[in-house]
Amino acid sequence: MRLRVEFTTEPFDLDRVPPHAEAAREALHGAGLDAVDVGPFGNTAEGAGDAVLAAVRQVLSASLGAGATRVSLQVSVVGEGGPAEGTP
Repeated sequence: MRLRVEFTTEPFDLDRVPPHAEAAREALHGAGLDAVDVGPFGNTAEGAGDAVLAAVRQVLSASLGAGATRVSLQVSVVGEGGPAEGTP
């Protein structure tokens, strides 16, 4: 199964990237997922189901450990095997 994770960390800081957001992004980039998109108000990534679930655990652990007070996330099934429909 192929999954997509979307998440944000709080509290927000419009003047700089908070340490908890940096920690979450580093965990996401180190997870070996594809289609990673990191933005100022949210992050998304896709990959094999097991890899995405492991990445979610890493993101939660890293961001909460770095001071996040809230992590909002959504995990969606986007396909059964290879790349999700509509992605190159």
